[in-house]
Amino acid sequence: MTQKLFEDIGFSPAEAKALKMKTDLHTEIVKAASRYSQHELESILQTSQPRISDLLRGKMSKFSLEMLVRYADQLGLDTKIETHARTQRASAGVGTFAD
Repeated sequence: MTQKLFEDIGFSPAEAKALKMKTDLHTEIVKAASRYSQHELESILQTSQPRISDLLRGKMSKFSLEMLVRYADQLGLDTKIETHARTQRASAGVGTFAD
């Protein structure tokens, strides 16, 4: 899913960015998890079979971004958040105030 899609269904730009980040991380976790059985994942992720099932079935509302980062780490994935200054064009609608 793209950030634009989240915005199109009614999320604010900030919420859409967070959901996109969470979705991207979840996708990578599911790819890495596909190498293991659910029983193996219980041990690797140190969680219950129902939680594993929720994760693999995409029930993302049940997982915080922090928990997904932990799962990624336990599966041997490195995660990072990058920030960049917005370009002048991206912030063109922002005004400044002078006394």
